[in-house]
Amino acid sequence: MPHAAVVDARAASLVAALTDRRLTLAVAESLTGGLVSATLVGVPGASAVLRGAVVAYATPLKADLLGVDRDLLDARGAVDPDVARQMADGVRVRLGADVGLATTGVAGPTEQDGHPPGTVHVAVSSADRVAVRSLVLDGDRAQVRAATVDAVLTLAQEVLGVRSGERSG
Repeated sequence: MPHAAVVDARAASLVAALTDRRLTLAVAESLTGGLVSATLVGVPGASAVLRGAVVAYATPLKADLLGVDRDLLDARGAVDPDVARQMADGVRVRLGADVGLATTGVAGPTEQDGHPPGTVHVAVSSADRVAVRSLVLDGDRAQVRAATVDAVLTLAQEVLGVRSGERSG
């Protein structure tokens, strides 16, 4: 028997709003390792808006693929709100999208660059606005990753003025 797909309501409303507005989306992920883009791709019709995704798990790839400033990475490491901002901007520009999403942080089980597990930064970039949210999330590795996906999709809805479960008009 085929596995029944579960469609994330937040992702579905975001895809619907982007489709209605004829906007495209690109995703840059670190700790989520592709979970944001997989959640979006789980929505029927996502191909109308999703340009692509970059999983830049290793810190040097954030500079190489997304244009994050190397001096910033050297000074603060990858777990930083300005890194999230630059990842969102970089993926939006490099993939030719209207909106860029980014996740960076520590899923655990151990700390990274002196930051404890659950330290997360998410960002959303459009041509006229960049929003960043810094969080300290509880839970195990899977829970932190899932909460990060929810956080970046929530931030995207806020930036675009979309309420969950509603189509934009």
